[in-house]
Amino acid sequence: MRIRPVGAHALLLDCEDPDQVQAWRAELWHRRDAGELTAVEIVPAAATVLLDGVPDPAATAALIAGWTPRPTTTTAATDQVEVPTVYDGEDLPVVARHWGVDVTEVVRRLRRTEFRVAFCGFAPGFAYLTGLPAGLAVPRLATPRPRVPAGSVALAGPYAGIYPSASPGGWLLVGRTDLVLFDVHADPPARLTPGTRVRLVARS
Repeated sequence: MRIRPVGAHALLLDCEDPDQVQAWRAELWHRRDAGELTAVEIVPAAATVLLDGVPDPAATAALIAGWTPRPTTTTAATDQVEVPTVYDGEDLPVVARHWGVDVTEVVRRLRRTEFRVAFCGFAPGFAYLTGLPAGLAVPRLATPRPRVPAGSVALAGPYAGIYPSASPGGWLLVGRTDLVLFDVHADPPARLTPGTRVRLVARS
């Protein structure tokens, strides 16, 4: 892990892999909750963690350099969200061809996978879900759709995701859900936040 200054009041942690991002995200959130770290925002991404609103970046960087992230052991049932999903996405056959299986097996694998929110972005409430093996990564569409309906469950690269609102998108659609993922009046507004475990359960 490497720590770099960003502007006058921010630091960027360059991590080696998504697991290290998750470990540092959890550690920094824990340290802030314990009053050991001052940062207005701690924002994980695919390979980095940004700390913004840091009063003294140099002193904070030295502090972080002396820490070792503890193992992530979040297993409480309250940290898991079950997303009722109808598996009828029009790209299921495409995913099946990439994986070399039939559509039934695609659905079975998605239902059995325990996903975890790695980071958020793209749109308010959009969570990038990890958990699929790297060998099951799929490409994006060559030409994005101009409008993907809200609640669409989709795959791209090594990630799964759920569109919280209608928007353009190039991910492969595998299903849909009625679960509301972003409500500006809720606290927090996003239903899926970094570290949350997610299961795409079949809707009965």
